[in-house]
Amino acid sequence: MTVSQPEVLHQAFELGFTYTRSTGPVVGRFLTELKKRNIVGIRASDGRVIVPPMEYDPDTAEALSEFVDVAEQGEVVSFAWVKEPREAHPMQEPFAWAMIKLDGADVPMIHCVAARSESDICTGARVRAVWADETRGFITDIRCFELV
Repeated sequence: MTVSQPEVLHQAFELGFTYTRSTGPVVGRFLTELKKRNIVGIRASDGRVIVPPMEYDPDTAEALSEFVDVAEQGEVVSFAWVKEPREAHPMQEPFAWAMIKLDGADVPMIHCVAARSESDICTGARVRAVWADETRGFITDIRCFELV
């Protein structure tokens, strides 16, 4: 006796995200300024300048709107050396992920720093932004930071 199997229904399906999302007025302004090779932060209720800017005050949760230009140069607050970069990393040669407090900012931002070796970078080192050849309004418009 043969047992018949019921026919299994199947349908091809491709998962996709067919919508777009606005970056909003604060992050959108930050990215627009990057495209123009300018870095901005936002002033919090206690007077601190936060880079990258955030929409809401971390202490009061009130909306923030006072943009502040900051410098392209700053100081390394802390760092982690990447000896063997992976394909997904922003640089293919060894580099440092660093917390960088830009001049005019009170809160550090994270970005990559190009350095020849781990011994070349230290806490307190001065760095400056290296801009991408073509800017598009992405954080990668700052290709990396370099030691000054």
